[in-house]
Amino acid sequence: MAHLPQVKIPATYIRGGTSKGVFFRLQDLPESCQKPGTARDRLFMRVIGSPDPYSAHIDGMGGATSSTSKCVILSKSSQPDHDVDYLYGQVSIDKAFVDWSGNCGNLSTAAGAFAIHAGLVDPARIPQNGTCVVRIWQANINKTIIAHVPITNGEVQETGDFELDGVTFPAAEIVLEFLDPSDDGEEGGSMFPTGNLVDALEVPGIGTLQATMISAGIPTVFVKAEEIGYQGTELREQINTDPQALAKLEAIRVAGALRMGLIKTPEEAATRQHTPKIAFVSPPKDYVSSSGKTVKADDVDLLVRAVSMGKLHHAMMGTAAVAIGTAAAIPGTLVNLAAGGGERNAVRFGHPSGTLRVGAEAKQEQGEWVVKKAIMSRSARILMEGWVRVPQESF
Repeated sequence: MAHLPQVKIPATYIRGGTSKGVFFRLQDLPESCQKPGTARDRLFMRVIGSPDPYSAHIDGMGGATSSTSKCVILSKSSQPDHDVDYLYGQVSIDKAFVDWSGNCGNLSTAAGAFAIHAGLVDPARIPQNGTCVVRIWQANINKTIIAHVPITNGEVQETGDFELDGVTFPAAEIVLEFLDPSDDGEEGGSMFPTGNLVDALEVPGIGTLQATMISAGIPTVFVKAEEIGYQGTELREQINTDPQALAKLEAIRVAGALRMGLIKTPEEAATRQHTPKIAFVSPPKDYVSSSGKTVKADDVDLLVRAVSMGKLHHAMMGTAAVAIGTAAAIPGTLVNLAAGGGERNAVRFGHPSGTLRVGAEAKQEQGEWVVKKAIMSRSARILMEGWVRVPQESF
């Protein structure tokens, strides 16, 4: 029996924030994969090594976590006043699907740097030394992201002394601005799809919980840690090794997705794992992070733990950080109340790996809360570049 050879596709493996992904230029993809559809999804699953019943990604580029099972496509922008279009696919680990319903805030950092590396930014806009402002169109959610990428000797500066909890080594700081993150781009929805800052959310088998459901950065369901039996100081292993805990959090996520209008039936949630996110919040407490560093209550405004693709995240998703910063800026949300209430334009929160600061300014327009911009700092670094190989028959 004849076997087809593997296909070589130009690709770059990049860490962005606390995530990693395989990056492609649109023009480098096989022709059948240059448009959305089954061929593209099958290619990305094979690149990552999914679906994998062992949940190990031994035969692919994935790292068997939601933070490392990601693919990104960049191309010259189709939008005026933008440099690149950025499309993000969250690849399921053990199931055969790619979720295109949201953005990855961490890899947004890498998108700005990769755009320059890949020759997708006009050379005239890249200084010899200084900062290149990369204007990114986030094609999943139809939003603008501005990445301020440091440049040294005409090239992206990747090394530096900026430290990010959840990332082992320091690197160069990249500042991200998420413009108009007030909704997720779906049918022009409100930032608060239910119309309320806090809802009574009925969760089958669990009961009625207080919940703030917000679409900013990424649709997110916030609940109080104490209402679901937690302190807000939990680390990844405490949740991810407990099937009952994961089932409870998924039930809350599904109930929230239904109330937010993101799905019509509970069954739809199985094919929309990336959104909404579920997070639980609590007032500040002392705890020991996953690196062994003590986080003091006085060092943070609140604690947040968030679930991504069915598992507690080891740090914090960038888009969820935008949701946290936005909700914290709006008096009366559960996030704002956990942080002490009142008006604020920035918040520092504790997550399993340490702390993160995100800024957002909210205001009311015609009775609706809006946020024009959310800002945070991340870093990015190319880990490997060349070609990724996949069996030709896989797509």
